[in-house]
Amino acid sequence: MANINVDMPFASFGQPAAAARHNTARPTTTGTNTAPPDTVRPDAPRPGRVRAVRPVGTRTVLAEVSGTQDVLALQAALLDAPLPGQQDVLAAAETVMVRAESPAAARRIGQALLELDLTAPAEQAGGLVVIDTVYDGEDLAEVGQLTGLGADGVIAAHTGQIWTVAFAGFAPGFGYMVGENQALEVPRRSSPRTAVPAGSVALAGNYSAVYPRKSPGGWQLIGRTGAKMWDLDRPEPALASPGHRVQFRAVRDVVQLAGQDTRQTDSQQQAPAATSGLRVLAPGIHSLIQDLGRQGHSALGVSAAGALDRASLRRANRLVGNAPSAAAIETVSGGLRVQAVGDQVLAVAGAPSALTVVTPPASPDAPDTGETQSGDSQNRQRTVPVAAPFALLDGEILTIGVPDAGFRSYIAVRGGVDAPPVLGSRSTDTMSGIGPKPLAAGQLLPSGGAAESGVVGSPEIQPDYPSGGVTVLDIVPGPRADWFDQAAIDSLCGQDWTVKPESNRVGMRLQGTPLQRSRTGELPSEGTVAGAIQMPPEGLPVLFLADHPITGGYPVIGVVVDHQLDLAAQVPIGGSIRFRIAPESAAAPAGPSEEAPEREASN
Repeated sequence: MANINVDMPFASFGQPAAAARHNTARPTTTGTNTAPPDTVRPDAPRPGRVRAVRPVGTRTVLAEVSGTQDVLALQAALLDAPLPGQQDVLAAAETVMVRAESPAAARRIGQALLELDLTAPAEQAGGLVVIDTVYDGEDLAEVGQLTGLGADGVIAAHTGQIWTVAFAGFAPGFGYMVGENQALEVPRRSSPRTAVPAGSVALAGNYSAVYPRKSPGGWQLIGRTGAKMWDLDRPEPALASPGHRVQFRAVRDVVQLAGQDTRQTDSQQQAPAATSGLRVLAPGIHSLIQDLGRQGHSALGVSAAGALDRASLRRANRLVGNAPSAAAIETVSGGLRVQAVGDQVLAVAGAPSALTVVTPPASPDAPDTGETQSGDSQNRQRTVPVAAPFALLDGEILTIGVPDAGFRSYIAVRGGVDAPPVLGSRSTDTMSGIGPKPLAAGQLLPSGGAAESGVVGSPEIQPDYPSGGVTVLDIVPGPRADWFDQAAIDSLCGQDWTVKPESNRVGMRLQGTPLQRSRTGELPSEGTVAGAIQMPPEGLPVLFLADHPITGGYPVIGVVVDHQLDLAAQVPIGGSIRFRIAPESAAAPAGPSEEAPEREASN
């Protein structure tokens, strides 16, 4: 296995001559030029200028600046005058992340960021938001010990100052609030919780925040509130957005606001009754509506979401004549059963599974169970191939079997699934709760008007999917690879990692021999991407997937190259992964292909 120089993992960005004299970057020892280029670190901080630029995978760069004012100034400059190839911008504590349309665009953006003047003041103005809070959090006593204030002192310090939302991230409605002092500075938990209740009031580093919905998280929980932090029915969905001032008020009990799901319910009630589509008879383990995701909403705390295996979604849509981004069904491990309402054209791509079509008895009084009994001549059963279009006539039932390999299947219906779009996408974001709910038995999925071709496609050959053994994923060193020594990098790439049952669309939690950091302390929250391998203090990696939080506070040791995220999505629970440092050809494909990233890609 090739070693890498964890201090300076890539070749340096081009830069002005004056800045170049201060650049200490050295080329990688791998002998390959993995995209994009390296961190630039001037010898001394430069207020009003970008201090350093770090690569985050192959299409994203992270600009480091001197403080909050420079963060806001850089974000404003990029939003007012986007750089060529710029797709999205995300401000964080001391960094601004910029997502580009290609690796080449990321290189150009990295160079341009070093030349920007950030001296223009960033104006912030926001009203006062009062949040009633019950201080009974699980970590309140521990925070009291960490700060030396005791539980009562923590409550007094939290309610006795005005907090200001500096930036948004992690999830929609999650605002990072800075206080007037540092009396409540505490570290994150060494191991994040898999589920933090909605409304939890929390602390981490110098920040306070409220979790807008149930989600994973590593902050210290000190209380809870019934305030609705995110509501798409409001003109401003976030209750407290950047610039708002926040006052926490201690109360004995909270009033839980009703109507947490009224947006989706109202949309369903207002929609006209569907007359054509697919009725869900059995939703399987976990079936969702997905398209290619919602781009460009990082500033709201909204990730792209979308299909985890984008190539399979595109293939299924192509086979039925849909636009590539049409909404379809994503399901895991088989078990999904749907019935045609009206004649439909379908295609299933992704994990190869047995596809069974049953024509129920013609009698309208007979139950449509979809089960075939021996000697029952009324039920007609046939099988259809994966990765080929087929007709599902009115009343016929399709059952997706357990995959022979892989994990996720995509079911496209001609015209697309006509679910209400949210922020420009029909995808379900399991982290934020945006988009359609998971499929339920009895639900009717209308077919829409997303067909763009008058004909269906020809059967296609699918790639190989994980089936036992070890799946190898190519990575490039992450923006915080310098938090780890060469032994940790060797351990990351020198062992097989097992996908734990706690894994989901947010991230794959991996089990193996823990890694040790070479640097201690807390990392200020910064933007991250799908494919990032985040390393909590316990040393077990979390591989972020499409529904990942858009910011995180644990160092990213590596990033899976974008076009292999489809492969990662097909590794089942209990499967094995091995990481390897990507050769140049794997890190940045030279031209478009089925598996190559497109403009809808996640990073």
